[in-house]
Amino acid sequence: MTDTLKKYLFEDRQVKVQIAELRDTWRHAQSHVQYPPTVRKLLGELVAAATLLAGNLKLDGSLVLQMHGDGPISLLVVECRGDLSLRATVKLREDHELPEDGTLQSLLNTHGKGRFIVVLDPRDKLPGQTAYQGVVPLEGETVAEVLEHYMLASEQLDTRLWLAADDAKATGVLLQRLPGEGGHGTDTQLASNDLDAWDRACHLAGTLKAEELLSTDSDTIIRRLFWEESLLAFEPLPVRWHCPCSKQKVADMLRMLGAKEVESILEERGKVDVTCDFCGKPYSFDPVDCAELFLGDPLKPAEDGSGTPTLH
Repeated sequence: MTDTLKKYLFEDRQVKVQIAELRDTWRHAQSHVQYPPTVRKLLGELVAAATLLAGNLKLDGSLVLQMHGDGPISLLVVECRGDLSLRATVKLREDHELPEDGTLQSLLNTHGKGRFIVVLDPRDKLPGQTAYQGVVPLEGETVAEVLEHYMLASEQLDTRLWLAADDAKATGVLLQRLPGEGGHGTDTQLASNDLDAWDRACHLAGTLKAEELLSTDSDTIIRRLFWEESLLAFEPLPVRWHCPCSKQKVADMLRMLGAKEVESILEERGKVDVTCDFCGKPYSFDPVDCAELFLGDPLKPAEDGSGTPTLH
């Protein structure tokens, strides 16, 4: 098991610790496109963050993290499902220069119009139920800071993140303060114990550097940080790359475009070529394929609408 999410609890059950270590999954995310180093770093950190946050959810569905930008990067998006299968992609603006020393703010929030969006999309929705979507300004100098601001403002949860990524590994550590659940002693004592554990955990994890996260395995990091703590460890959870795109789902997307739009593409190019933004898999529809799209009753739109295939 090379890619894992590992979970721990402090002995007093007041602090949750999680660490994600992704190699194969991250390699698959980069396999169909060569991202510039600054872009790769941001996407890798968002991949690690999505894994850590999805591991917190009891959701039969998808967690989608999106950073919409008004600079050289127009979109960073990661989708992580309840089984910790994920996919990710980036969209760059062709008419924008990508500086080598670009930061999250300069690349995504150049004119102050960047947005961070969190989508929780249950797989089996009740009638009338829609996906939850939270939208906030893109505040923070790093991916970790953006997420920390969101968790505190939208979820009222004290959360700290340390994230890192290079071409070989995407990784991160999450700390979260849990609400007290009964116990012995006065409310004042419980609050004091809670605060002490949280402050201590943040102080210890605050010594982490990106270089250490990238060069050291997850078990060693946990031992180095919390060797004096009594931690309750849970079974590691596997993380994997998975893109559920298919020709059927692309066909549904083309139906949504409409017959006139598809016909205009055919007239111009002789066929319709579609490439999945997430995995790079190509799909091709010749005139016969396109005609069949609009025969009889159209099929229902694909259940998974989070992908955005690109027409070529």
